[in-house]
Amino acid sequence: MLSKNINFTNFKVKNSKTKTGIFIKKNIYKEVKNNKNLLSTLSKNYKYSYKKKFLFKYKKFKEFNLIGMGGSILGTESMYSFLKHKVKKKINFFNNLDNFKKIDKKKTCNIIISKSGNTLEVAANINLIIKKNDKNLIITENRKNYLNSIVADLKSEIIEHKNFIGGRYSVLSEVGMVPAELMGLNTQKFKNINELIKSKNFTKSLVDSVERTIRLLKNKRFNSIILNYDSRSIKLFEWYQQLISESLGKKSNGILPMISLMPKDNHSLMQYYLDGPKINFFTFFYVFDKVSDKITNYSLLKDFIYLKNKKLSEVIYTQKRATENIFDIKKIPYRSFEIKNRSEKTLGELFSFFILETILLGRALNVNPFDQPSVELIKKQTKKIFNTNKQK
Repeated sequence: MLSKNINFTNFKVKNSKTKTGIFIKKNIYKEVKNNKNLLSTLSKNYKYSYKKKFLFKYKKFKEFNLIGMGGSILGTESMYSFLKHKVKKKINFFNNLDNFKKIDKKKTCNIIISKSGNTLEVAANINLIIKKNDKNLIITENRKNYLNSIVADLKSEIIEHKNFIGGRYSVLSEVGMVPAELMGLNTQKFKNINELIKSKNFTKSLVDSVERTIRLLKNKRFNSIILNYDSRSIKLFEWYQQLISESLGKKSNGILPMISLMPKDNHSLMQYYLDGPKINFFTFFYVFDKVSDKITNYSLLKDFIYLKNKKLSEVIYTQKRATENIFDIKKIPYRSFEIKNRSEKTLGELFSFFILETILLGRALNVNPFDQPSVELIKKQTKKIFNTNKQK
């Protein structure tokens, strides 16, 4: 068990106590201490760069356009999807370059987020989406950048994105909590790092997961397949994809996370997972929802009479258990998360677990989990090509 909200079953391995495991355990509190500014975002004691009453004037809007890329937007998308039953506003997410459909501009506010303030895709989308007299709110670093230079032109207000918080670690900072507040979510309930770190269940699960993942990597298993049985968690794992890939993919190390939507992929990818190359390890993810459709039609069931009066959630969960049983028989490494309730606290615990796990994996692999040097090369090359074409 990870917490009272999350059942967690770890990778099954023999002789779990190793030097790596001891190293990781010692480093948990060291990381919390050394990265207290960054990890303070996971705590209720975190000091925002704005006052809560500052947001009151924005709460009158029923609809928001959120413009950002990567860590500036994925965390909010996770919250919006995972907690949709609690969300009181509509948010349109602009997280790529595309030909967007015309947006109804009535009672809509634009929230523009970029840590650097110079993100190419964000600049392009601002031009495509924002119209004159729109209400705008910008979240960016307090330094000279594109977003700060257009604040006056947009007649926008600005919230500081603190420079010590990397984009993919910013989900519980201003970046995620401003939209969450405007969605009507309880932002304080996301933040439980202090009690989690004191929990033996949480810290043991964290240490064991990191240590066993390192063992899998040493055995040349670099692909992390998320077998996701909850469609409302797809955005959570897109956030997780960026967190793991961008943090650890360095020095020929790293993990490639891929999302597989279940049980649909039983009929496409599962054969490969079961009998293909042994280069993968797996994460099962399931949410126990109270509301679910029920199968009641007698005439259509016939040979499937055992499905009568079963909720769809029961069918899906049974398929999950059956798949885990086959993985056990075939000795395929997997861990499992079972979510007992869909709440801010539960999602905050998942955010905290994955963030700490990523940082500790980075330390164990001897890579810096906070930079992304090669991605910066693409940004520079894109700008170089534009400038070269301009000179021709």
